[in-house]
Amino acid sequence: MKQTHSLKQKIRQFLIILVPILVTQLALFGMNFFDTVMSGHAGPNDLAGVAIGSSLWSPIFTGLSGILLSLTPIVAQLIGAERKEQVPFKVIQGVYLALAIAVTVILGGALLLDPVLDGMNLDAQVRTIAHDYLIALTFGIVPLFVYTVLRCFMDALGQTRITMVITLLSLPINVGLNYLLIFGKFGFPRLGGVGAGYATAITYWCIAFISFLVITRVMPFAEYRVFGRWFGIALSAWKEQLKIGVPIGFSIFFETSIFAAVTLLMSEYDTATIAAHQAALNFASFLYMVPLSIAMALTIAVGFEIGARRGKDARQYSFLGIGIAVMMAIVCAVGLLVFKEQVAGLYTTDPTVFELTKQFLLYAIFFQLSDAIAAPIQGALRGYKDVNATFLVALISYWVLGLPIGYALAKFMALGAFGYWIGLISGLAFGAMFLLGRLLRIQRHHSSAVTTNQRH
Repeated sequence: MKQTHSLKQKIRQFLIILVPILVTQLALFGMNFFDTVMSGHAGPNDLAGVAIGSSLWSPIFTGLSGILLSLTPIVAQLIGAERKEQVPFKVIQGVYLALAIAVTVILGGALLLDPVLDGMNLDAQVRTIAHDYLIALTFGIVPLFVYTVLRCFMDALGQTRITMVITLLSLPINVGLNYLLIFGKFGFPRLGGVGAGYATAITYWCIAFISFLVITRVMPFAEYRVFGRWFGIALSAWKEQLKIGVPIGFSIFFETSIFAAVTLLMSEYDTATIAAHQAALNFASFLYMVPLSIAMALTIAVGFEIGARRGKDARQYSFLGIGIAVMMAIVCAVGLLVFKEQVAGLYTTDPTVFELTKQFLLYAIFFQLSDAIAAPIQGALRGYKDVNATFLVALISYWVLGLPIGYALAKFMALGAFGYWIGLISGLAFGAMFLLGRLLRIQRHHSSAVTTNQRH
């Protein structure tokens, strides 16, 4: 990052940050996308089973990985303060924390997976596929969380293109393994949707190993010698990471878990409805990678400007990011409206699931506009280090407002499964409004603080 003086310079610098992040996020999500799409072609039961499994796993992973994201600002500040010798210690503590989180997830899953699935009204075959899919994913939890830490270290050095390349390498690995294990090609067993879980777990091991090689052998990472010496566990370092990371993790968890909750509530409907819901939600989540990436880029840009006490530039970056996100949302919404049949055809060949997916995709259009405002604002607020407000807003807008609205519409207004989607859209809209108000307040606070300092 460097100081910019015109809107043109800001746009150019913002895109330099944004594009590698966007490609990385799309590639990471691509694994889940192809799991769902390819499982759908194995059959409706496979699609529904993977849908249930993904809905249980996604909020857990995104929430807990949000905690690990705290390593990026910690390392970046150390480098900015020219205390590079402390970086290996912080990274290794992040790895230890990732291992602790991974083991906790595995043990929690062993205790809770069966009771949770038993409490859902699922067809026997769908339940079996969801169970076995999650068991397969378990084999990749440790490398996934460790990779998250290593990625944070690389991104903190500004090397977002490296993480982009690593993630892009993972995508063909995942697709190829899906092809072999879902459909049983070249002598491999035909595992259906469960094969997608094993393929993803193996892919996680691959990207963790590639990241390890890059950090130990490629400059500028190798000069830090992250794995060059032994460090014991330091709970004080864990506390530092948790203080920043827990609010981030909670805000992400509250947002992603609402979608999982809706999917679980919809388990009372037939398999075709569950499959169509998950297909449409999966594609909407794919499009969400655009505003999410803009949010991540805004955290870097706004944080840089606030650190340099340039509140005006931080405001300009904030609204530049929101504007880009809204324009992209309009483009995606129009594309979804025009190509909804083609999108539905990606997920299934079953006629009933196909027709229902098209209907759900119409509701997904409204997701885009709310996400285009809410996600970038969250990123900008993190740049201001305002992390507590975002998880409170997520809790209220999604769980206190959005979910009850959806439940009421589904149960008492004869809208059925579509009522839940209206509730989700309402929650996203409430969240966008609340967060915009918070951002404007924080910006006014920083402006007045700068003015006061100038007077003194």
